[in-house]
Order: sequence, then C-alpha cells, then structure tokens
Amino acid sequence: MYALTKPLIASVAVGGSPSIDTALAGAVRDADVPILPMVVERLLRPDPADDPDGRLTEDGRQVGHALRRLVAGDLAGLFDGPSTVRFDPSLPMVSLDLSRVTENSTLVSVLMTCSSAWMEAALLDPNGGRRWVVYDEAWRLMSHPALLRRMDAHWRLARHYGLANLLVFHKLTDLENVGDAGSANRALANSLLANAETRIVYRQETDQLGPTAVALGLTGAERRLLPGLGTGQGLWRIKDRAFVVQHQLHPAELAAFDTTARMTSNTQDHARAFMN
Repeated sequence: MYALTKPLIASVAVGGSPSIDTALAGAVRDADVPILPMVVERLLRPDPADDPDGRLTEDGRQVGHALRRLVAGDLAGLFDGPSTVRFDPSLPMVSLDLSRVTENSTLVSVLMTCSSAWMEAALLDPNGGRRWVVYDEAWRLMSHPALLRRMDAHWRLARHYGLANLLVFHKLTDLENVGDAGSANRALANSLLANAETRIVYRQETDQLGPTAVALGLTGAERRLLPGLGTGQGLWRIKDRAFVVQHQLHPAELAAFDTTARMTSNTQDHARAFMN
C-alpha cells in the first residue's frame, strides 16, 4: 500500500508533507488491506493524538481534497477499493491496456502512476532477469512529467538493470505534443529518441519525410525509400548502418497483435453474406 500510494499522492501533492507520511503509516498500521479512502480520511481528519496543534490538518488539507476526487469525485470507484488484479512479474508478458481511458489525461496519469510502481518493483528486482519494456503511443506517456522522468531513469540505467526499452510512435511529430517548445520536458523527450541506438522506420507519408529524416539523421537515399516501403517492411538504422527488413509474424504473434482484426472480420462477414 505504502509503495503504491506514495507516488500517487506525489502526483497530486505540492512539495513534501508530514501529513502524508502520518496518514499512510496509520492506514497501513490499522488495516489488513489498507485502501485509499482510509488515507484520505486521515489526511482530512488526523488522529488528535498525532495532531495536538492542528498542523497536520492544515498541512494535509490540499492533498486530501485532491485525493478525495478519487474517492468521492468523478474518478470514484476506480482506485478506492482493494485491487482486483494481482500483478505477477514472473509472467512471460504483462500488458497494461489504456485504450478505454485515453481521452481522459488525468485518468491516464493516475493509472500510470499506480501501475509504474508495480513496474518499478519488477524491473529493478536484481533476480528478475532481463526485461523488454515497450511503450506504445509513447508520446502520451511522455506528456506526464513524472512518467517522463522515470522513463529517462530507466534509459540511463538500462544496462545496469538488464532492460531493453522500446518507444513506439505513429509519427515523430507526435513529440511536439510533449511540453512546450523549448521546455525541459520537450528536451528530455527528444533526448530519449537521440539515445536510441536502433531506429526502425516503417512507411511514412510525404508530409512526414522531412521531420523524420531530420530527427533520425537519415540520408537522402534512406529518406527516398520510406514512401515506397510495403506492409511489414522497415528501414533499420543501427548506429551508422542501415538495412531494409521484411518482418514476418508468427501466427501466434499475429493473433495477439493484429490491430485490424475488427475490420477484416467485418469484411469477411459481409463477403459471406453476399455469397449466401
């Protein structure tokens, strides 16, 4: 509870606060399964024995009301009960699906703050073996400063922790959604891309050729290849070497990662109906 809740509180709190530590410690001490409403209650109404002069009440008011949104506000019911999922880092693959909440940036931020604590525990376990960490729609995660800083730390310590990190973008101009132009967050996001030793580029539309070539340092010949790449073909840049690769999916991989299944299944259904 403490390890998961502390980063969540930090995402909505301003600065450090003794009321946070006191509320967390009390919730963990007094319940077998401590949950967020217990922490909020202790922030807004601390034990008089812990708060003889009222300073904890004053100190915890701002963060308490911020967290109350997760308990009684528009996000109630999502984070205020016992966990319904057991995180098992021993599984061969763990996927966090945010597809149903992508339109709510606050919800994405809170979800990633909670789940990243689980991820951190697994990734930094010295007995956990080597890990492949994939950030799909990476720009969306990068738009949250705390998550961006955590990604940067994983990049810098990748070899130490046995990590291989993969950023996935539909187009590199998505990075323009990270922070303001010239901001520290934009610079940090661009540095993650710059530090990638292997870049894989699939077919690009004409209007994306210039930004892609500049961001990845492509030669004129490599740039001209991009619009003509077929399905599954990618330009691999490994440091100073370049290769055009035709990627092949195992049937099991295709079943797991086919993003066109709904459209193709409808097409097949219509074809069968027409033939009948």
